[in-house]
Amino acid sequence: MLTRRSRLMAASALAVAAGFVMAQPARAADQVVKIGIDASLTGGDANEAELVKNGSLLAIEEANEGKVVKGVKFEAYVLDDGTATAGQYDPAQAAVNARKFVSDKAVMGEVGPEMSGAAKAMIPIASWANLAMITESATNPAMTDPSQAAQFRPNGKPVFFRTVATDAYQGPNLANYFADTLKVKTLYVLDDSGAYGEGISKAFEDEAVKKGIKLLGHDKLDPKAADYTAVFTKIKSLNPDALFYGGVLQAGVKVVKEAYDILPHTIIKGGGDGIIGAEMFTAAGYPAAEGWYGTQASPHVTEDTAAKDFIAKYKAKFNKAPDDYTITAYDGTLVLIDAVKRVKESGKPITRDAVRDAVADAKVKTLQGTVAFDENGDIQDKVISIFQAHENKGSPLDDVDAQFKYIGVAPQS
Repeated sequence: MLTRRSRLMAASALAVAAGFVMAQPARAADQVVKIGIDASLTGGDANEAELVKNGSLLAIEEANEGKVVKGVKFEAYVLDDGTATAGQYDPAQAAVNARKFVSDKAVMGEVGPEMSGAAKAMIPIASWANLAMITESATNPAMTDPSQAAQFRPNGKPVFFRTVATDAYQGPNLANYFADTLKVKTLYVLDDSGAYGEGISKAFEDEAVKKGIKLLGHDKLDPKAADYTAVFTKIKSLNPDALFYGGVLQAGVKVVKEAYDILPHTIIKGGGDGIIGAEMFTAAGYPAAEGWYGTQASPHVTEDTAAKDFIAKYKAKFNKAPDDYTITAYDGTLVLIDAVKRVKESGKPITRDAVRDAVADAKVKTLQGTVAFDENGDIQDKVISIFQAHENKGSPLDDVDAQFKYIGVAPQS
């Protein structure tokens, strides 16, 4: 008579012979928490999109390797809001991406998008799902303005947070630099008709006029236009001391080239963080890019010793140097991971509501300093950095830190 043990062994042998494997006792699996990553991976800002995407991926990888949140495995869910048709970010695609994130119940937060125009399309959708978003570079002030709550907080609480300052600081502070340091007396302004470009150019222009700079004109550009020769011919006839361009590099590359070809080389030229990208040098190139001023809505960290290990690890993994917005993306991901950790340690279920509330209360030590938000989702530490393009022949053209020399912190209004 077979014993119970013998019968089990025999049954197991038969199962293996028949091509089946008996189930082993189940072991509790880690909960999968997805972090959405939205970036403009197609079009004129693809290089910068790749940098910030990789910064976020590295933070997720480190969290899993270090088992930062016990019982949780983080996964990245990467989506591209750029399209070939738009040639850059596409608000319609950004809205599609937002719906994809919201429909995946494992997504507990999003890093991105890069661009304000994409953010405006995504935030209302995320609000209804209470899905926290942390942008590394979208700087238009409207999305965190309490007066715009009906559009960007339809479900009540803010869901949109930033690891950078807004154009309410970036534009005016550069205008202060133009007026006080560069002694600009007359000015012409261009923007690329996008949400970011319109916002930062208006903020820059208003402060410049307040500081006594005479505005000679302001034109809106079509990013898809072949050239802007007529606009620059008009600007040349007015002979301004300075040119300011608000926008990203789809139009910006043409602006940089044609400003060099048509305007006097003595004119002061500058823009916001939309021009601080590799395409400034790989597409516009030198000598056209030489001397352009640009800003960044965060502290300059990549030359700090505190970021040395991160930069070495990033270069080794991705074979490319990170920029400061790579770090703000990395830091934003750390904030989301920390929020999940605090929810888990509290004993509460990891839900979007709980994670959003934890993000709102964040005080996380990161490479750029302690990240904490005000009641509207804006970062509390509002530093604007100024750079100037100078050719560095010893470094690759796509190494933005090497080609843009750090000037210092912009003077606040």
